[in-house]
Amino acid sequence: MQDQTRPTEVLRQGKIDDWTAATTHAFTRELSDGTLPENKMRWYLQQDYQFVDGFVRLLASAIAHAPTLADSVPAAQFLAVITGPENTYFLRAMDALGTEPSTEPAPATRAFQDLMAEAAASDRYQNMLAVLVVAEWVYLSWASPENPPKDGLPFWFAEWITLHAGEGFESVVEYLRSQLDNVWPTLDAAEQAEVTRLFHRAVELERDFFDAAYAARTIRGPEWSQL
Repeated sequence: MQDQTRPTEVLRQGKIDDWTAATTHAFTRELSDGTLPENKMRWYLQQDYQFVDGFVRLLASAIAHAPTLADSVPAAQFLAVITGPENTYFLRAMDALGTEPSTEPAPATRAFQDLMAEAAASDRYQNMLAVLVVAEWVYLSWASPENPPKDGLPFWFAEWITLHAGEGFESVVEYLRSQLDNVWPTLDAAEQAEVTRLFHRAVELERDFFDAAYAARTIRGPEWSQL
């Protein structure tokens, strides 16, 4: 299948302005060149870490709804990364930056949490995939051009890039995209419209979250505030 005819590519093109804004954002550019202020990274880590619980539940739901064992195995392997190395990165990075996990979601955080919960509760594999594909593909898109990281970057920048780039993460995104590509032709018009809505909403929220992170400030603690 040519990439431009893949359903996931057609879905991406349908929200290309927001996609481009999210994947070329000033937040990720400054993160990658080491100029992002630490206060913005603290806010980002506090807020992004709040996605882990909902993301794990969404990914676990997708595993449970995968058509076959073979379809579920790559997602199960990825789940181990989220609950292992990525979870550990968050805790190490927040500690190094003098902050700690927060339980107070910013509006942009809450909106994406709600979308993940909606997809997980839908009991429809394609809806879960729609949100998962965006969440991971956006990160691959901004991180890949920055990998390997610039020499001398603090680990809280460098490891965030390497966690979302390279052959292993590329295979995760390709797996998720292929799952959605394969199920798309089996959906009726209403189901395709629902997948499109969720996919496009996820793209909007990825942009919103980076916008919020770039505009935000934190103090040394679990509280958050936004300019």
